[in-house]
Amino acid sequence: MKIDDIKVQLVRQATIFETGGVRPSHDLLESWIGYVGWSLPGEQRPQGFQPLVTLFFKDLPFVPTSIQHFELLTLFINEEIFDHLIEDDLSCFFEIRAYTSIEGLIQQNWQHDHIRAFPLIPKLIDNDFPTWDGGGIPSDVEDEILRLEHEEDIEYFDDIVEEIYAVHKLGGYPAYCQSGHDYGEDFPFVLQIASDEKAYFKFFQRGSKHPLKELKASGGCH
Repeated sequence: MKIDDIKVQLVRQATIFETGGVRPSHDLLESWIGYVGWSLPGEQRPQGFQPLVTLFFKDLPFVPTSIQHFELLTLFINEEIFDHLIEDDLSCFFEIRAYTSIEGLIQQNWQHDHIRAFPLIPKLIDNDFPTWDGGGIPSDVEDEILRLEHEEDIEYFDDIVEEIYAVHKLGGYPAYCQSGHDYGEDFPFVLQIASDEKAYFKFFQRGSKHPLKELKASGGCH
């Protein structure tokens, strides 16, 4: 197997999000970090939780197949999570609201008390690659990479990887700050909320299951 063949097997598309840089409109289809601006009538801000992300999927350049039936996702976080990062299951510290339609939504003004709120600007990328120990590399491809490193003196990150996007994104691969975990085909990776220096948001975890691996981890789907 040649390096170009390995690249073809591994490379993925994704929609990444750049923080800020535009004047906010607060209109429908504007995604945010540190702010949730839309809900169904009667929905309240969850008690004890802070608004973290608004992601509109509608009209994005790329959305993973498994979540294409949603048009909006809002995410709230309980900040007590930072006292529990070594635990295996953190899903109780998140509330995820996923909406199959944006019809009938009403505007809210729920802003995080500490994170700086910014619009998120989507951008299509087509060269996302997996981290070496983060899952996502098929075992036969991994074996071939190891063979090439041993016999032909190549380096995975120098000769195969084009880019690893450790940013907010839909699709692509998770970008772990430490060794990741492959949840298999039953729990496909769909999105990532990353630490964000501009928004003053840092989130580190060690060996924990991230509820954003699948939208059914918590919260309701509408």
